[in-house]
Amino acid sequence: MRRTFTLVALAASLALPVAAADLITWNVDPAHSAVAFTVNHFFTPVKGHFRDFDIDLKFDPEHPEAASVEARIDVASIDTGNERRDNHLRSADFFDAATYPTITFKSSEVREIGNGEYVAVGDLTIKDVTRRIELPFRLLGVRDLPEQMRPMFGGAEQIASFRAEVEIDRNDFHVGVGNWAATLVVGGKVKIELVVEANH
Repeated sequence: MRRTFTLVALAASLALPVAAADLITWNVDPAHSAVAFTVNHFFTPVKGHFRDFDIDLKFDPEHPEAASVEARIDVASIDTGNERRDNHLRSADFFDAATYPTITFKSSEVREIGNGEYVAVGDLTIKDVTRRIELPFRLLGVRDLPEQMRPMFGGAEQIASFRAEVEIDRNDFHVGVGNWAATLVVGGKVKIELVVEANH
């Protein structure tokens, strides 16, 4: 009887969902990560990125359904390679960085698509607008670090890389609306790309 109870208890424990606290917490390496975007100026694609960001990532390929990601982006760190343009983007005409200093994304669900592809569903907040979006991402790879290399990475045992891409309409978030320059010169669709290298 005791053995039967033990086997039943073991089976029940294996069936329990994985708690987020049990997942691997990855330390994002900002020197090898990027939050970038592309938007058209008339017909010309213009690229930019945010220099300062912070990402909390919990992920285990064996239990993707329990994964979570939370990102915070410093709006004032926007960089398109042109100071005049960057200052305009920080102004109330676009992001209004003084009033809304941070862009955030917080996942509520992660789904596995297959072949290393996933979708993080969550809330994206830009300025005073929060919208639920689906953020497709790919696990580019996971590699165990040789023991002799681990001190270089603060004792980390593994390296992983992720890439996410999504397109949003900036008008949905009240970014650059209300004047002809913002609505005619600058395209409405913005492609966002995140490349993340992390270790644990």
